[in-house]
Amino acid sequence: MPSAFPHQPPVTHAPREQTNVVVDQNETTDVLQVLSSESAQQILSTLKAKPKTASEIAKSVDQSVQNVSYHLDRLCDAELITPTETWYSEKGTEMTVYALAADRLVVTFEDAAD
Repeated sequence: MPSAFPHQPPVTHAPREQTNVVVDQNETTDVLQVLSSESAQQILSTLKAKPKTASEIAKSVDQSVQNVSYHLDRLCDAELITPTETWYSEKGTEMTVYALAADRLVVTFEDAAD
């Protein structure tokens, strides 16, 4: 009897065109701190090609799944990536598929009020 697993349907995610980040002396943003990590930058680069699971990303960037998961959480909190699908492994384990939230990140600086 054939198994229903693995179940990995195609991902039909279209990221928004851009995300705007405003740097303001009165409000802090975590986006730049999250992006300062080389690991986070590698993860974003690998997701540019196509959405992937944490284990696929870990393999692509040659890092542990635990380290990649840490950065995925931070990137999600900063709204730079988004969970798009849930796939199932051969053993039936749920796997979240991640994708870029936007094609472009625009950083602007707010004028300081004197």
